[in-house]
Amino acid sequence: MPINTGDTAWLLMSSALVMLMTPGLALFYGGMVRRKNVLSTIMMSFACLGLVGLIWVLYGYSFSFGTDHAGIIGGVNFLGLNNVGQDPSSIYATTVPHLAFMIFQAMFAIITVALFTGAIVERVKFSALLVFSVLWLTIVYLPTAHWVWGSGGWLAKLGILDFAGGTVVHINAGVSALALVMLLGRRRGFPQDAMEPNNIPMVVLGAGLLWFGWFGFNAGSALTSGGLASSAFVATNVAAAAAAFTWMIISWIHKRPTVLGTVTGAVVGLVAITPAAGFVTPLAGIAIGAIAAVISYYGMVLLKIKRGMDDSLDVFACHGLGGIWGALATGIFATVSVNPAGADGLIMGNAMQLLKQLIGVISVGGFAFIMTLVLGKLVDKTIGLRVGQVEETVGLDISQHGERAYGGFLR
Repeated sequence: MPINTGDTAWLLMSSALVMLMTPGLALFYGGMVRRKNVLSTIMMSFACLGLVGLIWVLYGYSFSFGTDHAGIIGGVNFLGLNNVGQDPSSIYATTVPHLAFMIFQAMFAIITVALFTGAIVERVKFSALLVFSVLWLTIVYLPTAHWVWGSGGWLAKLGILDFAGGTVVHINAGVSALALVMLLGRRRGFPQDAMEPNNIPMVVLGAGLLWFGWFGFNAGSALTSGGLASSAFVATNVAAAAAAFTWMIISWIHKRPTVLGTVTGAVVGLVAITPAAGFVTPLAGIAIGAIAAVISYYGMVLLKIKRGMDDSLDVFACHGLGGIWGALATGIFATVSVNPAGADGLIMGNAMQLLKQLIGVISVGGFAFIMTLVLGKLVDKTIGLRVGQVEETVGLDISQHGERAYGGFLR
């Protein structure tokens, strides 16, 4: 097919929007930690732009979207972007240059790795995180991306629906975050010591950039600039709005309508609508977002307060639980009236789609959890995952990077 310039412009713009999400995430996470760990937290996200951006070009894209091998992994035909050029792919996004589709997918891989870092900030060794990230991207993300989105992937052939990464991105990152928290243990002083956010306005700015970038994340996944992108765009916005407002009301019922909670709710709504955005109506997006806020809010209470698990920035409650709900909600609310290439869900009389979504959740979540434990233990036994007591007490900004967020360089 000939290149469609409108589709190409939209996909390139969407790629730029998704790229902006990673610095947005850096600010979102960076504002939530203590002053002594601001830069180290930001660095974890920003480093992914370099590390994952290179790996994706060298072999990541090929193993995710290359020629299928047994439904498990892509082949080597796209290594180093071999056979990926200015002409459209015959398989993926056939109205835009193959390079445009490749770089769009690169941005998804980058932010997925950045997402799970929020669970282990303030105590993980930076060098170990880099090594673990390479292993995790290669052994966890690339195969699961092929399962769900690659031509011939076994979950794709099963018929699982994941429009923009609820399974590939959020369940993967959220469940892996939980495994890493179990490996690393609590921060020193948790939960007795106060660990208040250092800069909530920074968190709000980061959340705003995430919401803005998410339009590229979800609406860009239509891969065209037509009606489906518009539908996904609107569904994304209303889900975020519903979740933010619901979280605000819940927190108000319990104590006060906090700014931190409200922006967290918006992100949870964005997470939940991600797999469904191009398969459900905007009205369904309201229900998906509102229910996601309830699930994540009380999931956070259960894990952090009741169980004492130190998921520093609540990655599992937000991305893991939000992603699981979103994947299942896709199987409930999906309708071919929105996207003929999708499927009807439970409400439209197709209970089998919900079962398929459940299979996707269990298979991807289970694989990510087990492999993260294995890879994390391997890194821990070789170079060590966690910083020492003195380094953690002083703060990772100084001990890992020799800088202070507020006050200049270490002298």
